[in-house]
Amino acid sequence: MRYVKFGSSELTVSMLCLGCMGFGNAATGQHSWTVDEEHSRTVLKAALDGGINFFDTAIAYQKGTSEQYVGRALRDFAKRDEVVLATKFLPRSDEEFAAGVSGREHVLKSAEESLKHLGLDHIDLYIYHMWDYRTDLTEIMQALHELVTSGKVRYLGISNCFAYQLERANSLAREHGLTPFVSVQGHYNLIFREEEREMLQLCAEENIAYTPYSPLAAGRLSRPAHQQVHTRRFDEDSYARFKYDKSAQADSEVIDRLQKLSEKRGEPMTALALAWLQSKHCIPVAGVTRLEQMPALLRSADLTLTPEECAYLEEPYQPHALSGVMAQNRPSLTAAPKVWLEASR
Repeated sequence: MRYVKFGSSELTVSMLCLGCMGFGNAATGQHSWTVDEEHSRTVLKAALDGGINFFDTAIAYQKGTSEQYVGRALRDFAKRDEVVLATKFLPRSDEEFAAGVSGREHVLKSAEESLKHLGLDHIDLYIYHMWDYRTDLTEIMQALHELVTSGKVRYLGISNCFAYQLERANSLAREHGLTPFVSVQGHYNLIFREEEREMLQLCAEENIAYTPYSPLAAGRLSRPAHQQVHTRRFDEDSYARFKYDKSAQADSEVIDRLQKLSEKRGEPMTALALAWLQSKHCIPVAGVTRLEQMPALLRSADLTLTPEECAYLEEPYQPHALSGVMAQNRPSLTAAPKVWLEASR
């Protein structure tokens, strides 16, 4: 396993992050395909044994049970200073708005709940899971800074945002002496490369770590394009189908080339897809729910793709429309912003 400095932070992390969305109590009703605690522990132990020291979960995953499973396993299998643990918080709910819960109160309460689930006294990387368009950014940044100065959080990350939002947040932090974001977790893989338009360049210039989620496109980059699969997640994960099925025909040529390179080099498609992301100076957040998936993940850290191989994989890509959280949460642009209306009077 290789290790790298995590952006501008003092953290040192493995070239792979184990995504833990697949761990948690399926009875919560969020995802039917997650695995139970005993199974989660075997996967987490295998990741640690393979040199992975970076783990990503969220309070939203299976209503906090992912955090509980991950926290207990890491306390049993590793020393606290040997692992880097990331978790995420959501925007305020409609119920919280109705009850008058402030943005600050929500952020602080979410962190306390995550710490309780994890059984820890601090979080290494606390991630703003998705942009809250209904709460003033200054209020959120001040609450996050409060968590850092109290010692409950070491560093801040952000997920599912646009480049202008990241720059706006970090500019605000610089202006007011608040804690900036040191990482971005976004949707990026061989068949969804829209982050290359602005976000990756911003991260490179500002020394902000980039940790792509869905690095294997929910398994679509781990097998030939038209191969039939019979897993519970593939059949029941409607969110993944929403992200990828509309573009399946356009993506098939990229997947075919990945398969051909796999055959030529004698390496798993999974390993090559992750190695491509690592060639972009990314730290993929890859989910594993079965032990037999682990070797291909770990193998990626030992692989290097040539510039010619990268170009071969990238050449057929076609631009995609926004999908997933970014498409769902972005407000309508049909209404003129207030400042425009005022300026036109």
